[in-house]
Amino acid sequence: MYRNASILLLILSACSTPEKKSEPSPVLTGLDGKQYFEPERSATAQARLDSNLHVAQKNFEADPSEENYIWLGRRQAYLYRYQDAIKTFTEGLGKYPNSYKLFRHRGHRYITVRDFDKAIADLQMAASLMPRQPLEIEPDGQPNKLNQPLSNTQFNVWYHLGLAHYLKGDYASAEKAYLQCLDVSDNDDLITATADWLYMTYRRLGKNEEAAKVLELIKENMNIVENDSYYLRLQMYKGLIPPDDLLKVSNSNEDVDLALATQGYGVGNWYLCEGDTTRATEIFKQVTAGKHFAAFGFIAAEADMQRLLK
Repeated sequence: MYRNASILLLILSACSTPEKKSEPSPVLTGLDGKQYFEPERSATAQARLDSNLHVAQKNFEADPSEENYIWLGRRQAYLYRYQDAIKTFTEGLGKYPNSYKLFRHRGHRYITVRDFDKAIADLQMAASLMPRQPLEIEPDGQPNKLNQPLSNTQFNVWYHLGLAHYLKGDYASAEKAYLQCLDVSDNDDLITATADWLYMTYRRLGKNEEAAKVLELIKENMNIVENDSYYLRLQMYKGLIPPDDLLKVSNSNEDVDLALATQGYGVGNWYLCEGDTTRATEIFKQVTAGKHFAAFGFIAAEADMQRLLK
């Protein structure tokens, strides 16, 4: 009898429907309705990100301070958990309602998830609350090659506010924010990043003389640590590099796809401002075919294509 029962169990097990693996959930939806999923990464990179999040979670549980809310949200966002990060920043603002730093970081992540109106509201609030001086160095969550933070909180507030306005197509407001950003850009990397977006903003506004003056800020042998792609774009605008050379991203680049998203958008925008919408659209499609859907160049290419298709 036991033998027969065992055989019956084996038969039932063989005939049973295998358990379906749960489908991954999208981390965000693009402006065109396309859904984006967390990309694969190496085991080493995954372990490092998981460990950093674990530390941030433990620190937060021990002391739910303003800084620990910020770091928990930042670590969540680095793992593409953008809605979790926004929720963390929101909870932090419930406890620290005048935290310009929490508004700054939530505003950034609203840009990532393509909610530009909420991003603008948060970043405007951050700008109204933050001190103008002294400039506050902002720690890096993903350190550069020198392991030396280069940006400051005031820069990041104005920079992201200008970007949110730019993505909305409100170039007049973007100009105002980027001029404020330029005032707090205190090293070559920050000057380069701000000058690039301000140049593109002026071109969109048809202010070609002002755009040309921005390029005067860009000198030879600038000390660029992080923003190589912006520096190359600015050299292209100055006529020192042919536009399509920026699309030939070297495999020696640490992240070819990210460099293409950044450099490619600048090239596409240049063609658009020169009146070649066909070539611009081709390049924007190339940019948005990549994997870095959170990159600002990627989001800007999405936004421009949406406007071109209307």
